[in-house]
Amino acid sequence: MAESHSKSFFGQNIGLIVRSSSKFDPYIYIQCIKKKPNGIWEKLSSNEGKTIRCSLEEIAIILQVLNRRKFNWQGNHRYNATITKLSICWEDENAEVLWINIGDYSKMLNSGQIDILALLLTHLLNEKIIHATSYKPPQKPNAKKEEIEEEYVEELRNISQQGSLEETISNSMTEINGKITGETNKAILLEISEGQKSWIPKSCIHSQYDPKPMLLQSFLVENWILKKVNDI
Repeated sequence: MAESHSKSFFGQNIGLIVRSSSKFDPYIYIQCIKKKPNGIWEKLSSNEGKTIRCSLEEIAIILQVLNRRKFNWQGNHRYNATITKLSICWEDENAEVLWINIGDYSKMLNSGQIDILALLLTHLLNEKIIHATSYKPPQKPNAKKEEIEEEYVEELRNISQQGSLEETISNSMTEINGKITGETNKAILLEISEGQKSWIPKSCIHSQYDPKPMLLQSFLVENWILKKVNDI
């Protein structure tokens, strides 16, 4: 099984590259380059083009669109304090042409390219779930079995004392159900219950959602904004 993967989808003016450096990394890179007016392609090595790093969750959501379980998906991709507009959508209801928009770059994929991309992302996701999510206790060179086991137990004890990710989320965020009834660049108008609508900043939502109006779905929202909304 290969340690790394790279697949390019090139057209006349836009190129899309999907790359995984290691099966142990819980992410992949999606890169876009375009042809300059002088006919020369942008070079990623010269800090040209656009590169985003997609998490396992984002890979799974992209696959939902590729497998036609969603018509489209869009969101703000955050990495290293940089926010990039990202959207994936079918051109029409026939679901034969797909558009991938990353910042100012738009790449169209035909049916054959779509199938290849879906197979590649499925393979990468399955591979990374096996290799990038397993816990490996730290080991010292020439360490004895008893020392390794002792370090492993201590590591688990530290994790337990710090609290789990689920506990952190439950203390600062709440998952709610609602329907989008309006939207601006920075917020969505959410109908949480019958007749109760509230504006929620997009920066306070920490889950992906379908922008389609009046679709009942779940949102992971910061508790402080929910409290502020309820106090109004």
